[in-house]
Amino acid sequence: MGAATTASREDEEAKKMEAGGDTVGQKLDAGALFVLQSKGSWLHCGYHLTTSIVAPPLLSLPFAFAGLGWTAGIIGLVIGAAVSFYSYNLLSRVLEHHAQNGRRQLRFRDMAHDILGPGWARFYIGPIQFAVCFGAVIACTLLAGQSMKSIYLIANPGGTIKLYVFVAIFGVFMMILAQLPSFHSLRHVNLISLVLCLAYSFCAVAGCIYFGNSDRAPPKDYSVTGSAPKRVFGVFNAIAVIATTYGNGIIPEIQATVAAPVTGKMFKGLSLCYAVVVTTFFSVAISGYWAFGNQAAGTLLSNFMVDGKAVIPDWLLLITQLFTLLQFSAVAVVYLQPTNEVLEGLLSDPKQRQYAARNVVPRLLSRTLAVVFSTTVAAMVPFFGDMNALIGAFGFLPLDFAVPAVFYNLTFKPSKKGVVFWLNTTIAVVFSALAVIASVAAVRQIALDANTYKLFANV
Repeated sequence: MGAATTASREDEEAKKMEAGGDTVGQKLDAGALFVLQSKGSWLHCGYHLTTSIVAPPLLSLPFAFAGLGWTAGIIGLVIGAAVSFYSYNLLSRVLEHHAQNGRRQLRFRDMAHDILGPGWARFYIGPIQFAVCFGAVIACTLLAGQSMKSIYLIANPGGTIKLYVFVAIFGVFMMILAQLPSFHSLRHVNLISLVLCLAYSFCAVAGCIYFGNSDRAPPKDYSVTGSAPKRVFGVFNAIAVIATTYGNGIIPEIQATVAAPVTGKMFKGLSLCYAVVVTTFFSVAISGYWAFGNQAAGTLLSNFMVDGKAVIPDWLLLITQLFTLLQFSAVAVVYLQPTNEVLEGLLSDPKQRQYAARNVVPRLLSRTLAVVFSTTVAAMVPFFGDMNALIGAFGFLPLDFAVPAVFYNLTFKPSKKGVVFWLNTTIAVVFSALAVIASVAAVRQIALDANTYKLFANV
C-alpha cells in the first residue's frame, strides 16, 4: 500500500512538472522547466553520470600514483571509488526523500536552500558549483585545444600554428553543441561519450603495455623522489588529483533529468557509471604507473611524446588523441548545463513555449556569449590548469564528499550512537580538511609557476 501511494504521488508530481509547476504549487522558472526536463530513464542518467565523471582527467592518475607509490596509490583509488559512490548515493537518497514528501529538488542550490537555508544556497553552494562547472568548461576547451595541437604536430612535425588557434576552432564547435536545448537532449551525445572514454582508456593501456615492453623503455623506478617537503606536498596533490577525478558537482541536476517516479533509478545509473569507472580508472592508473614509474607526467599522453616524437605507434597515439578530443566536447557541454540553466532562468519566459521566438533568441545569444567567454579565457590563460586545481580543491572536494554527508545527516537524522552518523561525520570532516590542504597545495603550485605565466602562450 505504501509503495503504491509513493508511486502515485510521484506520477502526480511528474504531471505537475509537465504543466510547469512543482509539487508545492509554485511555478518552475524557465531554467528548471526548459533545461532540466524530467524525461529520462536510468540508462540516460548513467550516460550523463559517466560523461561527468569518466573524463580525460583520468589520464592523470598515473601521475597521482607517482606521488604516492604502488600501495598508497591503489588504496587511494579504492577509497576514492568507494567514498564517491557512497556520497553520490547519499545525495540521491536525500533527493528521493524530498520527492516522496512532495518537494522535488532539481538543483544543488535547491537542496542547500531547503536543508541548510537560503544563505548557504545563495552565498556558498550556488557560487561554488557555478565556479567548478564553468571552470570545467574552460579547462575542457583548453585541453581540447592542446589535444588538437598534438594531433596537428603528429601529422605535421614542426608545424607553427599556435595553441590559441586550436582553442578557437574548438570553441566554434562548442557554440553549435551548446545550442542543444536541454540536459535530456544530450543523452545520445553522452552515450557516444561513454563509448569514447572506454576507447581512449583501452588505447592508453595498450600504449603503456607497448612502451613498457619495448627496448626504449627506461629502467622502471617506483620510488617517491624529492625532498621531504616536496614529497609531502606531492602526497596531498596526488590525493587532490584522485578526488577531483572522481568529482561530479552536478548530481542533483542529473537526477532532475530522470522521469518520475525517481526511486531507485539513480542507483542503477550510478552502478552503470561505476562499472565504467572501475574498468577505466584502475586499468589506466596501473598500466601507466607500471610503464613510466615516477616519471609519469601530468597527463599520460605527454609520456607518449618524447622530444616531439611518439614513443608508441603514431596511429595509436593519433586515435587516442582523437577519442580524447571528441569526449572533451561532450564533457564541456555537460558542465555547461548549470550555466545554461541560470541564463535560461534569467532571460526566458516560462509562460511561453520553449521554442517560441521570445525564448529561442535569448537562448541562442546567451549560450553563444557564454562559450565565447570560456573560449577566450582558455586561449588567453593556457596555465588555467593550475587555477582549476584550486577551484577543484575547494569545489569538488566539499560538494562531492563533505556536503552529501551533511545533507543526509540533517535530513534523516540517524542516531548518534549508530555507524551511519559517525561514518558520514568522519567523511565530512576528513574531506573538508583535505579541501583546505589541497587548496594550500594548489596555491603553492600557482606561486611556483607564476613566473612562467604568459598570456596567449603557445604551450
